[in-house]
Amino acid sequence: MTTSPFAPSAFPDLPPVNGFDMAVAATGLRYKNRDDLWVLRGQPGTSVAGVFTKNLMPGAPVTWSRRALMMKETPQAPKVLLVNAGNSNVFTGDAGVKAVELKAEVLQRAFSADRNSVLLASTGVIGEVLDPSKIVRAIPDMAANMIKNGWEEAALAIMTTDTYPKGATAEAKIGDISVRINGIAKGSGMIAPDMATMLAFIATDANISQSALQSMLSDFTLLTFNAITVDSDTSTSDTVFLMASGAANHDEITDPHDAALGDFKNALLRVMLNLAHQIIKDGEGARKFVTVNVKGAVNDESARKIAMSIGNSPLVKTAIAGEDANWGRIVMAIGKSGEPADPNKLTVALGPYTLATKGQLAPEYEEAQGTKYMKRDHLDINVDIGLGSGSYTAWTCDLTHRYIDINADYRS
Repeated sequence: MTTSPFAPSAFPDLPPVNGFDMAVAATGLRYKNRDDLWVLRGQPGTSVAGVFTKNLMPGAPVTWSRRALMMKETPQAPKVLLVNAGNSNVFTGDAGVKAVELKAEVLQRAFSADRNSVLLASTGVIGEVLDPSKIVRAIPDMAANMIKNGWEEAALAIMTTDTYPKGATAEAKIGDISVRINGIAKGSGMIAPDMATMLAFIATDANISQSALQSMLSDFTLLTFNAITVDSDTSTSDTVFLMASGAANHDEITDPHDAALGDFKNALLRVMLNLAHQIIKDGEGARKFVTVNVKGAVNDESARKIAMSIGNSPLVKTAIAGEDANWGRIVMAIGKSGEPADPNKLTVALGPYTLATKGQLAPEYEEAQGTKYMKRDHLDINVDIGLGSGSYTAWTCDLTHRYIDINADYRS
């Protein structure tokens, strides 16, 4: 597998997060000679927020975890998260339900957990029955060998078609207390709004209630994980968990609008945006990282729809792959969004170069400018609708033949 040209030279240094420990294992579920299973334990009292795929064909792990988050918390029990790669356990009927129930039962025993404190996530092939025996055999040994700092190993274990492990970290202040935020993610294809074949797990030692965590996670997901697209396909397994152990020595915060959370929110948004960008930079076959900035829409939601219409357009993405400054395709994508737009008020630019304005080619634009700009690996598409104050930023990548190669051979 060819590594993404955007891959970092090394995995970032993610220090331990107080209140959490973890372990990885190799089960051979699909992959040979690599870890494919990760367990993360949060100390008793850990708060958890979650955001899941909106695909109407969710996998059994998504259904399980959604239900678990709605159940009453068990303060005396640790929170236990188990993630496997290689099989998504989606569309597998009763066998899929029994597989998650068995995993949860074994986790309960191994970690002295409560049924409602067990969370599950899976990623991989859809429609293949999961053999849970390979997973549950590994759990007791994992429980006996938990470590405080295994974030890089965890990021590697949850990968599927990813070409590099993805991690991010930040430190923030809540009052006078320093707290840590660590996050890992996987995702490379089937990436679209409302999440996609992506998983992300964020842990902090901050002392924040579940309701406050959920509010922040939901708001920031709209600006990060739901603002990216590789191929417009929304997956069946997508999950983001934000877990707060409460180990930091500050009073519990229950109001998401508490002024004391200002620095924490900025740090959390940075971590989530970093992970979202890494997913796009590892898009299957991607060679260009593209920022789509839309302003002047009638409202923010309209701007979002326009930005995603541009980012999802195969014609726009293939033009980018071919380094063709084909602004006509951008105009097309704006129009097909169905959102209010007036050609005579529209401006389209590539980076600093205005290509089209007032319903026609910009008189100062020269084709050589666009051609030169398109050779860059980081590109900005800037659109001003000219109708209002709505704005939104989305991120996408080019669509290359390598994407076809990867997905044509995915199950072979």
